[in-house]
Amino acid sequence: MPNTIPTIAKNIKKLRKEKGLSQDKLSRLADVAHATIIKIESGGIKSPTIDTVQKIANALSVSLDTLMKK
Repeated sequence: MPNTIPTIAKNIKKLRKEKGLSQDKLSRLADVAHATIIKIESGGIKSPTIDTVQKIANALSVSLDTLMKK
């Protein structure tokens, strides 16, 4: 199976860049470890916890649905 990046990871990265945030800044806003943001965006973490995704969504001022839709 190819190592594909999950939709949620692509959406997080796209929204983070649109908002002009670094991975470090997003990690601080979301109160999530910087390494976790890197791993999610790179596909290292395929299924982040709902708690983590909710924190990231809040930091990006978007809904969970926005992060999960294709």
